[in-house]
Amino acid sequence: MNPPPPDGLTRRRFLQTSLTVGGLTALGNWPMLADATPALTLPFERGERPLIAFPEKRPLMVMTTRPPQLETPFSIFDESIFTPNDAFFVRWHLANIPQTIDARQFKLTIRGRVNETLSLSLLDLKQQFESVEIAAVCQCGGNSRGFFQPRVPGGQWGHGAMGNAKWTGVRLHDLLEKAGIAPDAKYVRFDGLDRPIADTTPDFLKSIPLHEVGAFQILVAYAMNGEPLPYLNGFPLRLIVPGWYATYWVKMLNDIEVLNEEDHNFWMDTAYRIPANACGCLEPGQKPTQTLPLTRMTVRSFITNIEDGATLAASPRQLIKGIAFDQGYGIDQVLFSADGGLHWEATQLGHDHGDFSFRPWEIQVVLQPGRSYRFQSLAINRIGESQQLHPQWNPNGYLRNAVETVHVTTRG
Repeated sequence: MNPPPPDGLTRRRFLQTSLTVGGLTALGNWPMLADATPALTLPFERGERPLIAFPEKRPLMVMTTRPPQLETPFSIFDESIFTPNDAFFVRWHLANIPQTIDARQFKLTIRGRVNETLSLSLLDLKQQFESVEIAAVCQCGGNSRGFFQPRVPGGQWGHGAMGNAKWTGVRLHDLLEKAGIAPDAKYVRFDGLDRPIADTTPDFLKSIPLHEVGAFQILVAYAMNGEPLPYLNGFPLRLIVPGWYATYWVKMLNDIEVLNEEDHNFWMDTAYRIPANACGCLEPGQKPTQTLPLTRMTVRSFITNIEDGATLAASPRQLIKGIAFDQGYGIDQVLFSADGGLHWEATQLGHDHGDFSFRPWEIQVVLQPGRSYRFQSLAINRIGESQQLHPQWNPNGYLRNAVETVHVTTRG
């Protein structure tokens, strides 16, 4: 697959080489694809992805260039429990992303059903409000969509449209408290600096019920893994909604509006919807009669240190490692099977970085020579929710949390 070069961007300086001068941040020439570009192939139809190094990024799998959609190669998740900033996936909805942002002039506006409209600089945020850090998984709602059978429309992501980071910023609750919330306020809407190319394309706006704001730590973040947010991950501010899918994690956040009614914009009423039932699923080919907004993530786990199709040496103590996460209840246990789910045994959980973070796990198993194995992991959270043994389907390719299988053979 060769995505088209960004329209017009090859003829002007949209992204300069990662550059910060006196508070002015920009990114340099948009990467060009060449015939000799290295690639990875995901295990589904039309799964070839070129590996391209965008500004501030190591080579990532490119699905589209405008808007940029970049997937983290899965091997990265075995490097560290926290996904490196330069390897963190990128997903934009609108193609008109600012070419430069002057951090000295940037303002975050808080308006609407508030007692006082606020216009806050980055320095205001850092000096006037308590700084908070939280470890949280950011996962695209369509992560793993490429594995849906039958296939569904939308970006055909593998398992790499996710990442785990330590996010630093200020509580949304504290900002709204400073502005003063009107008694009739019901929703909070968020907008970023990105804009559509065509007038007919709706601006990307996301809303959260006001009662959710105080329920957990929603942040307005300015740092990621101890560094300023990468440009393509939302510099200078990004909304962090732990436990919810990344569609709510608005990038280049510059506008917060408090509403006195439910938000009915396109990105709430039409896009990112799931069937209105307990599983958010349907029989393949069916269409939902009622839908709900996609919000909280499901329980998931992955094996990270062994690739599907690997050939290993026989061993009395083969180490298997992986990660697990959910929507914020925390992981209670991860089970492992070497025979495709016929028998399960408990794994050892690693350090707990918080309920919204990846949780590492590992186990040592015996591998006999000349055998075929089907490795699987199954995560269970603290309220008893677990992964599905078999994939469930919905027409938009959301909510995948099936047990994934890694096929392994041993040398005889």
